[in-house]
Amino acid sequence: MHVLKDFNIDFMGKMRPALVLSGVAMMVCIASMILRGFNFGLDFTGGTLIEVGYEKPMEVSEVRAALTEAGFQGATVQNFGTTRDVLIRIAPQTDGAEEESSAQQSDRVFRTLSAAADGAVELRRVEFVGPQVGEELREDGGLAVLFSLIGILIYVALRFEWRFSVGAVIAIVHDVIFTLGIFSLFQIEFDLPVLAAVLAVIGYSLNDTIVIFDRVRENFRRVRKGTVIEIINLSINQTLSRTFITSGTTLLVLLALYIFGGQIIEGFSLALIIGVIVGTYSTIYVATAAVVMLGVSRADLMEVKKEGAEAIDMPRG
Repeated sequence: MHVLKDFNIDFMGKMRPALVLSGVAMMVCIASMILRGFNFGLDFTGGTLIEVGYEKPMEVSEVRAALTEAGFQGATVQNFGTTRDVLIRIAPQTDGAEEESSAQQSDRVFRTLSAAADGAVELRRVEFVGPQVGEELREDGGLAVLFSLIGILIYVALRFEWRFSVGAVIAIVHDVIFTLGIFSLFQIEFDLPVLAAVLAVIGYSLNDTIVIFDRVRENFRRVRKGTVIEIINLSINQTLSRTFITSGTTLLVLLALYIFGGQIIEGFSLALIIGVIVGTYSTIYVATAAVVMLGVSRADLMEVKKEGAEAIDMPRG
């Protein structure tokens, strides 16, 4: 009976079809981001957020219908925690008096909902985000992603070799574009928790990549025979059990958050689910493939041989 560590899968043999698949997916995602853009949440667009509580469970469709009838077109309504708690997001006004109109809006929303529920509603929280703040958050989020990629490029180059650094950054950019592309393609709301999830995806993908790169470097120095492709395949297979266990347990937690966590963290957990899946794929078929295509060789990672150091032969079979 075979276990994961006994696998001998020719991952690099499927490198070219995988790269074609990734290339097509990247073009679709980039085209969607350019043509469709993002469905930015209140954090980035600005507007008014109102939290209300009802004495009895309330359907969001009924709340949305009451707001639409009162003239609040395009208001986002969702449950917050329980079916008695409702979160309402209203787009910013364009009359030049955002703060005053926000206060007026919240009062009018509360009066509308009180009339629809016969007064059995409580106003719990009102928040206002100006358009200027939302724009700054978008810029700061983009800079955070850019600086993290630059830091990763420097870190991996110092720890390994420049080809590995470029491969790691290419894989991370692949993961970020794919995750953002899914949110753009399906117009899923993109807010600050989703941006935090994208940054977490960068860290997760890097960690997975570093594990395989470390094994590749070790095998380059220990294995006497074997081509670059064979050594990389060996390294991936040796870390396969760790990859499955780590990714599997992480996905179980994220799926539980997505299913049972409610709409407030739905986008956050979905972004992480996408990131973990595509990050595991890119570690094998993007990061290592990039290293191979950049022409890495045994000499690039060899260290001065110490007296008594042992070497092993590539397994044949």
